[in-house]
Amino acid sequence: MARNKPIPRSQRNDFNRGTKLSRNSPGAKDDVKNISVGIMDMDSAIMYYFNEVIKPEVEVNEEKVKVPCIYASPERWLTISKQGYLRDKKRQIIVPLIVFKRTGMTRDDNMPVDKLDANDPKLNYTFQKKFTQHNRYDKFSVLQNISPGREYYNVAMPDYVQLSYEFTIWTSYIEQMNRIVEKINYSDGAYWGEPGKMRFRTRIESFSDASSIDGERLIKTTFSMTLNGYIVPEHYNNVSTTQKYLTPKKIILRESADTTIVDDKGRVSLSPNAAVEGGSVSKDVFSIGITNGLVFEQGTGVTVSANGQSFDGSSPLTQTFSIGQDVGTSADVEFDTLTTNTLNIGSATTTYTDGSISGSLSITGSAQITGSLTVQGNLIVTGSITSSVLLEQVTTRSIDYSTGSNAFGNDMNDNHRFTGSLEVTGSFKLNGYSVNEISNDADFTDGSTTALVTEKALKDFNPSGVSTAETTYLRKQFFKTSTGIISTNTASFTATTASAPSGLTSTSKNDFVFFINGQYMEHDALAIRQTGSAFHLEVNTSSIGYSLESDDEILAIGKFNS
Repeated sequence: MARNKPIPRSQRNDFNRGTKLSRNSPGAKDDVKNISVGIMDMDSAIMYYFNEVIKPEVEVNEEKVKVPCIYASPERWLTISKQGYLRDKKRQIIVPLIVFKRTGMTRDDNMPVDKLDANDPKLNYTFQKKFTQHNRYDKFSVLQNISPGREYYNVAMPDYVQLSYEFTIWTSYIEQMNRIVEKINYSDGAYWGEPGKMRFRTRIESFSDASSIDGERLIKTTFSMTLNGYIVPEHYNNVSTTQKYLTPKKIILRESADTTIVDDKGRVSLSPNAAVEGGSVSKDVFSIGITNGLVFEQGTGVTVSANGQSFDGSSPLTQTFSIGQDVGTSADVEFDTLTTNTLNIGSATTTYTDGSISGSLSITGSAQITGSLTVQGNLIVTGSITSSVLLEQVTTRSIDYSTGSNAFGNDMNDNHRFTGSLEVTGSFKLNGYSVNEISNDADFTDGSTTALVTEKALKDFNPSGVSTAETTYLRKQFFKTSTGIISTNTASFTATTASAPSGLTSTSKNDFVFFINGQYMEHDALAIRQTGSAFHLEVNTSSIGYSLESDDEILAIGKFNS
């Protein structure tokens, strides 16, 4: 039988029956329209949104009047630019009115899309059409084990652009302008467009100040707007940007025989999956039979589900190979006895023999040892050793003073407690100040800046010329709380003012500090008076800005007798 010569592989093209079918033919019944979005669609979306959503209107003579919105042609826009307004055919100024014009278009770099090649886009959006004549699913298909086909459409990804518009609004009164501007501004950020069609997000940049036009009673406001859109041409390079694809319902493999097959009795024998020349007998799949079957037998540690059973391909046979336990990387593996001379861990070789380890062992993480650990060699710890109890049996000890410096803690809240005595041979620093001596020198003759004085030194300290009475007076500093509020400007204390010894300045209010309800009281508004056993604090209410009340608590610190 004569056959055509096959086409060379290099000259073959990908074949998809869906692309070879005419979508416009009567039998195709393809009601999916080619997807296309153009600049006119975006202009129409603005027009629709103004007329059907925003619906700008003004009130004239107690009646609602709709404000028309028109797209300005170049001639109209030129006239508006020269005159500042628009007239009708009767030369009358059209008011109220909204006019807009597209002023430019730029690519939106915030949404990059690379089609690789505009002539043959490789980036598409795919959607499936449901319940068509190609993908129906009926009882006959179920009985025949036929999977439903799928009808897909690929649409080229769009180019994202930003279109800029300029709007002009005219009204007769500022109240009318305010109503229109309020509605337009409220729609900022919304997706403009007709329901069921493409919608585009808009952003209003700014509004100009309303102003009157010379010679005419008009209010004019202009504003600019940016529309985030996208462009998909219906055809490009004589190819539709919307492509249709069909998936196969069933793949059929056929086996054909060029000679007649006879059995041992001389009868024509056809395999259930074979076909004679001409292809009159066929099946969907074919089988292969072998003379010597394939046999799997289980061995040590391996179990075969159908052990020793021969497989010749005439009927399906499922073999399951299994071992005693899971040996995956995350499994818990258990062996009765593991005999080996060398165990390799990572790139190092460590030998485990009779409970001992020879070689190097590096532990990066944590090691938990429940028993005793005996180290016959050197133990080098580069980190820290934390122990509840540390027992040392020292035969010899060697201390390496590599730096002599140690750091305890890393925060001012860290506490370090020592039970016992602390002996410091050298000096120490406290908040950056060096201290190298604790001094009992009551005369302070050294004048050292690195010595701390003891309580004994302060007790024995007596500057030359200062009497005991003077020292006692100078050291007096007591706290007293008011016992009552006598009036709006006087508080009473059960206390006695300390008398200054001869030679010292008499005790005054400057030797005291007062606080009312925790707040400092200014000295220039205060006076003190000793009245018998009571100490009175008199307040100049005009100067301090408030009066004393019965529940006020006043604290005094100063030269009181004990």
